[in-house]
Amino acid sequence: MADLVVIGGGLAGSEAAWQAAQRGLAVTLFEMRPEKTTPAHVTGNLAELVCSNSLGSNLVDRAPGLLKEELRRLGSLVVDCADATAVPAGGALAVDREAFAQEVTNRIEGHPRIELRREQATAIPEDRATVIATGPLTSEALANKLAALTGSEHLYFYDAMAPIVVADSIDTSICFRASRYGHGEGEGDYLNCPMTREEYDRFVSALLEAETAPLREFEREDPQFFEACLPVEVLASRGQKALAYGPLKPVGLTDPRTGTRPYAVVQLRQDNQAATLYNLVGFQTNLRWSEQERILRLIPGLEEAEFVRLGQMHRNTFLNSPLLLRPTLQYRGRDDLFFAGQITGTEGYIGSVASGLVAGINAARQAGGQPPVAFPSSTMIGALCHYVSSADPEGFQPMKANFGLMPPVVPPVRNKRERYAAYAQRALDDLARFATTVDLVLVPPLV
Repeated sequence: MADLVVIGGGLAGSEAAWQAAQRGLAVTLFEMRPEKTTPAHVTGNLAELVCSNSLGSNLVDRAPGLLKEELRRLGSLVVDCADATAVPAGGALAVDREAFAQEVTNRIEGHPRIELRREQATAIPEDRATVIATGPLTSEALANKLAALTGSEHLYFYDAMAPIVVADSIDTSICFRASRYGHGEGEGDYLNCPMTREEYDRFVSALLEAETAPLREFEREDPQFFEACLPVEVLASRGQKALAYGPLKPVGLTDPRTGTRPYAVVQLRQDNQAATLYNLVGFQTNLRWSEQERILRLIPGLEEAEFVRLGQMHRNTFLNSPLLLRPTLQYRGRDDLFFAGQITGTEGYIGSVASGLVAGINAARQAGGQPPVAFPSSTMIGALCHYVSSADPEGFQPMKANFGLMPPVVPPVRNKRERYAAYAQRALDDLARFATTVDLVLVPPLV
């Protein structure tokens, strides 16, 4: 019999199962795919990325980069797999999504203390420790069990996926390769589609006139959009220049054909290691697919584009965590029940990984008779866990890694870049001290 049950084989569940197994627990990991799929997934692999293939900045003086560095030092499975399947993305960590998911799957399946069960979990085990990491697409059956357990309604937001285009169908006589301000290697890691004022205005007008895909009945009742992942058509509706100051901002880029900065730029980011696919950065959308193909081909360089995936919007579910969870990610009403991933409100890929790591470590500690630990709020991992467990529950929304969650550095540092570097150095120093204090081994050996 397993010591720990983990429900959900996404980023958080895979990380939680790995961390607990590395610490000696026998783990049963439930993943319902491919027997039962979701509106967003296309394979049965664990840790499949359904939105962007980027895990954010790799620079330690950026919040996502600091979070990844903390995870590396704690022996994160997911970050290690991401590093092993990375594709060029300037200062960011982006992956070949198929190779990445396959690598996570292979390592989980090869772990001697993890049993992977390909079936849907419809109940919350009461006789053993459990981590629930079902993510934003929690099945209706389990969602009903969670609602009965917590006694409160779930909150939810809507997440929109960006289109992916075949590289060979991009007109490189118009698009140019560069990273903002010259970051990245060689010519640059992004393909950039420059727009004149006229081309931009025509594109925005088409977006505003386009027909969106209909929401399902339960989605029409109270649609809410999470600000960090707005559909491009929703952003365009906020003002004629909203896109030019958002995902289409041209700063740091020069069109080699004119020697000047374009009025707006659509960036394409490499989506796989073979560089045969590119995704449209910041172009999450819920337009009808026929409208997407028509409107996206108004982008200079994409007139003949071949799209292998078009945008899609789906429901994401998360808990009102400040009412329900401790900073250890334990459920307040049951010591051996943990939650992890976007269902907790730790937004984004790496935020999900971080909560999975905390839940897995603490489940192992609980099973071994050690007290679960709350990471210091001066670390990015701790700051996220403290936020989701202590924010104002009224109108609670998911949160991604950012330095605003951390206590100010003392003495204050006025320069922003220097201040962020100080945050990062303090976080890594405090993580090392914390690990020593609670007997937490940094970078445990991988099986």
